[in-house]
Amino acid sequence: MDDDLDALVRRVDPDRWLSSRFIGDAQARADVVALYAYDHELARAPKVASNPLLGEIRLTWWREVLDEAYEGRHVRHHPTAQALAAAIARRSLPRAPLEAMIDARYRELDAAPMDEAEALEWARGTGGQAAEAAVRILDPAADPARAAAAGAVWMLGRGEPKPGLGAVAAAARADARALSAAAFPAVAHATLALHPARSELGRRLRLTWAVAIGRI
Repeated sequence: MDDDLDALVRRVDPDRWLSSRFIGDAQARADVVALYAYDHELARAPKVASNPLLGEIRLTWWREVLDEAYEGRHVRHHPTAQALAAAIARRSLPRAPLEAMIDARYRELDAAPMDEAEALEWARGTGGQAAEAAVRILDPAADPARAAAAGAVWMLGRGEPKPGLGAVAAAARADARALSAAAFPAVAHATLALHPARSELGRRLRLTWAVAIGRI
């Protein structure tokens, strides 16, 4: 199951998959990949639903997964759901960041363009919360809040850049420098939003350099 999720994240989320290669511990890497697979499933909900109501139903399905995981009940048979539940139990992950990732996706059910304030809130609730959860997995002694801005930067800068990227970039750089070497892979991919690279080799080199110097 871990290998299947790893292949999925490599295909749908190549930036964060690449950053996860810098996680030395295999179990921690698998747990972070499970987190990214969960975020992918949440991101799919607004995209594959034919109307907002169906999107809400999909997001509710994942909220019920959290209910099962945190209440110690049997978790439904879905590879991402089961891997996430195992990571939650293994790492004692708090529910709030994972639920915030669901809440933030509701904004995508509205087709209206985001203004800067909305884009920042959305980015912090999605990529920012995912980065915080990844830090909790990689270094429980680190301050997970130091990852939020970098996670938001990555969300704002991927694909068609959204408003607000410049507003949070300075904070992302400063906070990332404060993270430990163990926690840094949780935010390393943000460098690809701030310093885009066209080729696969260029992306790998930028990430390697960012991890080597501990800066995005």
